[in-house]
This record gives sequence, C-alpha cells and structure tokens, in this order.
Amino acid sequence: MDRVLAFELQRPASVGQALALLAAPGARILAGGTDLLPKLRRGLDRPTMLVDLGGVAGLDAIASDGAMLSIGAGVTLARLVESPGLAAGHAAIVEAAREVAAPAHRNAATVGGNLCLDTRCVFYNQSEWWRAANHYCLKLGGDTCHVAPQGARCHAAFSGDLAPALIVLGAEVELATVHGTRRLPLAELYRDDGAAHLTLGPGELLVRVLVPRTAADGVSGYRKTRVRGAIDFPLAGVALALAMDHEHIARLAVALTGTNSHPLLLDGTDALVGRAVDDTALALLGKLVAKQVSPMRSTVTPPNYRRQVASVLAQRLLRELSGAQYAATV
Repeated sequence: MDRVLAFELQRPASVGQALALLAAPGARILAGGTDLLPKLRRGLDRPTMLVDLGGVAGLDAIASDGAMLSIGAGVTLARLVESPGLAAGHAAIVEAAREVAAPAHRNAATVGGNLCLDTRCVFYNQSEWWRAANHYCLKLGGDTCHVAPQGARCHAAFSGDLAPALIVLGAEVELATVHGTRRLPLAELYRDDGAAHLTLGPGELLVRVLVPRTAADGVSGYRKTRVRGAIDFPLAGVALALAMDHEHIARLAVALTGTNSHPLLLDGTDALVGRAVDDTALALLGKLVAKQVSPMRSTVTPPNYRRQVASVLAQRLLRELSGAQYAATV
C-alpha cells in the first residue's frame, strides 16, 4: 500500500463549522474512516483536508417524534445493532447493520459513511502501482472501463448494506449546505454511474436519515451473500419489506445491493399484491430480480452467479417473512 499523503485535519464542533470547512477545495469528510483510510493508502483519493465529524454535536442522535424515526449520520453501525426497539419494527436496518464487515469495523463505521460508500471494482480497489501497470480505469485516471471496454461508463458496483434496508422502509435523507437543508427519498441519493454514483452537490453533507413509523406496520429483513462469512462486501444483498392481509400480500418492497452501481429498488412488485406467497408468486419475484439486476465482472465471482444468488435470496426472504407475519396474526 502507498504511504498516506500529508493533509490538514480539522475537527469542527457543529454542522455549520463542518460545512464551512467542506467548502474548501480538496476537503473530504472523515467519519468512521473504514472506507476512506484504505483508499488513501492505495492512492485512490488525495485530499488536502480531512474534516473529522466525530465531534459534531447531534450527528450521533437516534430519536423519534411519533411520525418519524430519525437516525443521525454519525450513529455507528454497532449502535444500530444494539438500539432497543429497532429490531421489532425495523428489523431490516438492524440485520443490515449486523452484516457489515466485522465488530471492530461496526464500532467505527457510521450510517452516513455506509450510505455514501464508494462503488467498488476489482480494477479500481488496487494499489497505485497495480492500477498504473493496467493503464488505470475509467473510474480514476484512465479512459477505459476494463469491465466493459466497449462502453462509455463505469460499472463499479455499490456495495453498501444499509441503503437497500432503508429504501424498502421508505426512508428519506436530510442534506445540508451552507445555504440550507433539503430532504429527498434515499433512493434519489444515487444514480446508475459507478464513477459518480452520488447525487450530493459540492460541499453537501448528509445529516440524518428519516424513516416513517408506518414502516413498522409490517415485517422486514435483509440477507446477503459474500465470499467469506464475515468482513466481505456483498456479492448480492436483498432487503425486503412486507405487509400481509391474512394469507395474501398487501404491500411489498424489494431493494438490492452489490449488483448495480446504485442500490436498486425493484420495479414490478405491485404485480404480487393480492397474491398468496406460493411457488407461482416466488417464481415471479425471482424473474423480476433476474431481469433488473445487472452484475458485471467487477468482483471475483461471475456475474451470472450473482444474478442467480440475488434472485434466490429474494425468494427465500419473501417466504420466510410471509410465514413469520402470518404466524404472528393467527
């Protein structure tokens, strides 16, 4: 790994101070640092200033006003896993947080950091000398995507675990700049471009996530497959939120990670509303997933394997959650 570059480190005490610092050219956010620091060592980023958010008041708050659950961007993933009350109504959030890396990572990694995780590719997440020997890539320093050389865009995959879990629960994010704040659905934080997958504006900071309390009316869950049973990013991850009307689906949302350059909210799930969760419904869900995910040669496993895994994970999770909710109502 390359030697970490020299940079200025600033520790603001408020969101306002942090935003003022982020306006400087070359400034980067430092939260848990579990993704950023390896990138610095590999020469994937060369900031002139790191703005440490660890001391910013309010970013580590979890609160509820009855209508919305508010989760600060600085909340660690370990706190999500351990937060009382979250598991009952927002199981997908807890399960996704628990699946991230290892305990030491979760103690440092933050909600905002996981949601803004950089996209990954076997041709990008390498040392400087390795990338130079391969003429770099479209994501950084080069003009060719080695995954799809005939194309004109980067196919690096988004691999954050929290995003799909929050998206199926209807989450919004609050973003702040020196000019004010705005809210948007979490799904709109992303675009399908591995080289520029976030829609954040210059100097914009993710402050908190807002989850409607109505999301707790049903059941939810998250499952993923990875090369090793721990630490690794998902080859494919699936989050699902479900409400049942007796034995039939009343509401269904499915989102995926690890397969596309953005967390994918599955289209077409309305076709399953009103159906019983039988083999026909499960097959339909599997086909929806297989048609919409677009894994590329950005990991060590074949794309078609990841497509099949995503399809099977979604089917298994729907069967599991539908059985759990039905059992809870009889």
